[in-house]
Amino acid sequence: MSTSPAASAAATAKATISVEYAKSGRSTCKVCSEGIAKGALRLGASARDPRGFDSTKWYHVACFPTSSHPLGPVEKVKGFDSVKEEDREEVRECYKKCKRDQTSEGPTEESSPKKVKVSLSPPAAGVAESASISVVYAKTGRSTCKACNENIASGALRLGATIRDPRGFDSTKWYHIACFPASTYPAFSVENLEGFDSIKNCKNMTDQLNEPILKKEVVHNMADPKGTENNLKGAKIVAEDKKAGPVIPFSVSDIEKNYKDATLPAHWKVFRTVIFREQDDGLQPSAKIAAFDFDGCLAKTSVRIVGADKWSLQYESIPEKLQILYNDGYKLVIFTNESNIERWNKKRQQAVDSKIGRLDKFIERVKVPIQVFIACGLGKRKNTPDDPFRKPNTGMWWLMTKHFNSGVAVDMDKSFFVGDAAGRENDHSDADIEFAKAIGLKFHVPEEYFNESANM
Repeated sequence: MSTSPAASAAATAKATISVEYAKSGRSTCKVCSEGIAKGALRLGASARDPRGFDSTKWYHVACFPTSSHPLGPVEKVKGFDSVKEEDREEVRECYKKCKRDQTSEGPTEESSPKKVKVSLSPPAAGVAESASISVVYAKTGRSTCKACNENIASGALRLGATIRDPRGFDSTKWYHIACFPASTYPAFSVENLEGFDSIKNCKNMTDQLNEPILKKEVVHNMADPKGTENNLKGAKIVAEDKKAGPVIPFSVSDIEKNYKDATLPAHWKVFRTVIFREQDDGLQPSAKIAAFDFDGCLAKTSVRIVGADKWSLQYESIPEKLQILYNDGYKLVIFTNESNIERWNKKRQQAVDSKIGRLDKFIERVKVPIQVFIACGLGKRKNTPDDPFRKPNTGMWWLMTKHFNSGVAVDMDKSFFVGDAAGRENDHSDADIEFAKAIGLKFHVPEEYFNESANM
């Protein structure tokens, strides 16, 4: 839900600051957007979310925004006594920085410019010329491509540009092979790349470096006409798997704030005929996806009655089951059809407010972050083509896995989909079970999955 500046300031003031070693490599620094490695020292600012759960923003210690989250005496930072002495000194240095910021008008987290994901600025003059270029297979899935801001999967080939940081250590920027901004860095011999001899299929590697196009995902030339930066606008993303759906051009510039003439809340956006809920801080990418239909599965609703409050839980066990899944590392996702938003052109705002209102209130009720995709398009008719995002078509799944899961590959053996449209005698359709089959997901009907005696 949208937050006013006053509420945001109040939450900041009440935030609890803690220090710890990262338990996994899934957290991302809220300032630099880089992954925080497992075991690395990190600072957290925790506040109570209005929906009833604690929300923590994690930072590298060096990135911690002391001007927006003032540090008190370091001895009072939660967890300070449990970290090593050399790491306590790093926190003390952060405290000293905080004191300096309090006596000057430094930038705050809120006022700092956000990262622009669609373009890559060239490095400062002299930096590119001194960079060392290397090629390796990613050891983990924690690195992030500096061009497209997507995660680089573990084992994927990646290019790195390493420079000497003024503070005395080497700093490497990692890129997908096809995202590498070759025009930004000086020309180099592929065969002389550090690590080139250790990779497989060298000829194929050479071809990829000489032609800056994505072989697997992007079929659009990434270099801008001036050749000075890597412009990602209009990049066409191609599904790697036939089950992932049709080839659909995707660009962040195509994301809208309104659905046609209907206004959406600030935390909802539109891509083509899909309305999606922006990701909450507590929602993490995961290889384990627990996906659900909404109407008739998670919530009792009626197509004849509209209103954000006109719903109830389908099963009383739902909040507990979802909380268990979330705590077990699953990402919760709702895929729901709502053609009324498209069909009710004279009452579209009413249809949008009803659907989105129910989903927002449901998430407040179950007290876990959930990713939501609403397919508003129509099924195939005489004069209407079949909408690729409407279940049983797999466009919503493709959108989630390719663009809203930070590049983390889905473990199909551990993921599943729950829906009530299973093609049974009294079901309104078979859209849910056919959706799951087309993707290759395990399928459950809600009365079995949410039965109190059923196993998780």
